[in-house]
This record gives sequence, structure tokens and C-alpha cells, in this order.
Amino acid sequence: MGVVKKLHTVGEVSLSAIEDQRQRDSTAAAIAGAREVVRNGPIPSGTPIGRLSDIEWGWILAAILFAWIGTRAEQATAENLDTERTIRMTALDPQPWDAGCVAAILPELADTCAIDWSQPLTAWPRDTMIEFLLAAMKLIRKATIARDLSDKGVTRQSSASTIARQANAASGGPLIAPGDPDDEIVL
Repeated sequence: MGVVKKLHTVGEVSLSAIEDQRQRDSTAAAIAGAREVVRNGPIPSGTPIGRLSDIEWGWILAAILFAWIGTRAEQATAENLDTERTIRMTALDPQPWDAGCVAAILPELADTCAIDWSQPLTAWPRDTMIEFLLAAMKLIRKATIARDLSDKGVTRQSSASTIARQANAASGGPLIAPGDPDDEIVL
């Protein structure tokens, strides 16, 4: 028998291509935000970066973050996606959200394991490495769950109906959740 190839519909765009474009648009907005602070903002346009004060760096950083987050929130709203999840999707590996969870557990990890920290990692016996990694996994899992269940997200907590709409749309159904009114809008 021959090889079966998956046929693509003409004009079909992959989800990764769409997300790549969203990331490019968000990055372009972030760069434009930083440029705006220098062109028309409080920082004189000819200032060498080595002479920027901490406050000026803060203005640039805030402009970058606000523009990037604003664009991602706009994209999510336009497509009726979960804003929080959309903002968290950075296309970075590792994800900053995960790196933050790992950084948060480091003090507890050091106290949890009975390890001779003066030894280099390569000198640890296999059992010590296993103990360390299992303790790290347990603490990271706990921090990740706490992060994901927090109602203090970047924007807001996602509603169950928003998640249901997205799951329904992802499986090819309409962008509605169970219990949504099915009445037609009459103008």
C-alpha cells in the first residue's frame, strides 16, 4: 500500500503560524512603546543608553510591558480567547511563568534537602541527585498549582464559561458554552 499524506485545505493557516504572527505584532507594539518614550516622552532622544537613570530605564520597561500586554489582551479579546492565558503564552522556552515558580521555591528547596551544598553537582552520588530532583519536582508542582489557581492573575481570573467556549471552538464547535442563551438577536 502507498503512503497516505494529509491534505491541507488551500488557504488553511496553522495555529502556530497565527501565534507566531501574534507574537510578532506584540513585539512590534512593545518596540514602538519604547521608541515613543524616547521620541515624545520624558527621555531626550539623543541620550546614550549608558547614561539612562534607573527611573528612565523604568519608563522604557513600563512602556514595553504595557504595549506588549495591551496588544496580547487586544488579540485575545478580538478572538474571544482567555486573556490571562493569551498573555502568558510568550513563545519563550522556558516560559517566564515557569521560571518564576522555580525561583520562588529555591529557598525552601535548599532547606528541604539534606545535601552537602559545598560539593559540586558532579560529585553528588546518584541517590542524592534523585532526592534533590524529586524534592524540586514536588515544590515546583506545588508552586505551579498555586500560580495557576490564583485569582490574582495578570489581568483577571478566567471564567468557566470562557474556558468552555474555547474548548468547544477548539474541537470544531461553535464559540458558545453550555447554558449560553441560544436566542437570536433581533435588531
